[in-house]
Amino acid sequence: MSEGHQAGSRVIAVIPARGGSKRVPRKNIRLFLGEPLIARTVRLLQQSGVFSRIVVSTDDAEIAAVAVAAGAEVPFMREATLANDHASTAPVIRDAIERLATMGDTPDIVCAVYPAAVLAVPDDLRRAVALMQETAEADYVIPVTSFGYPIQRALRRHADSSLSMFQPAHYEARSQDLEPAYHDAGQYYVGARAAWLSDRPFFSAHTRTLLIPRWRVQDIDTLDDWTRAEQIVRLQSLADEVTDASR
Repeated sequence: MSEGHQAGSRVIAVIPARGGSKRVPRKNIRLFLGEPLIARTVRLLQQSGVFSRIVVSTDDAEIAAVAVAAGAEVPFMREATLANDHASTAPVIRDAIERLATMGDTPDIVCAVYPAAVLAVPDDLRRAVALMQETAEADYVIPVTSFGYPIQRALRRHADSSLSMFQPAHYEARSQDLEPAYHDAGQYYVGARAAWLSDRPFFSAHTRTLLIPRWRVQDIDTLDDWTRAEQIVRLQSLADEVTDASR
């Protein structure tokens, strides 16, 4: 587990943003409500006020240029071996930490933030970082949300379109009597530098969680996801305007 943190811990953000998105081509710089996706995420991090640096790890010169224009740093270019379809988050962040160390920067806490974290809000990040700093035994803090339906009553659909339950023992169980289940929101991971470098697992007794509402969680892996996320942001902006007007 982590060696401990404190309120004065130095915190940086690293945005992993490769250029080879397949399902949504050029996703990281595609215009989201008129603004490049990664630029929105950089602005979110700036608004949180908790990061001393916002670093983008990318293999793509165009993404790098957009990120720098938005106010982030691209102090190195990511190697191609860490930018293929099979590259996962942890090795990319570990690579960024190691490369920054060669430049004399060794932050205490590193927050990996996905470019598509457009439904996160600055206060979420502030609370996540504060929880990390207050919890000496924490390796990571991650946002989670509840499943919208009891996972114990999940169904398996067979090739002939028939159904069976994954857990038949819960056939007659009432939803309200079943234990709630949660999933990773897929927005960011606040982690101790040592945890990243040691490749400690995200899901363990040494991870703390920040519960966020389901409506603020949306993966953006397809164009349908993209449209839904834009609609959510539009509706929230409208709701904020109504709230402000009523004050």
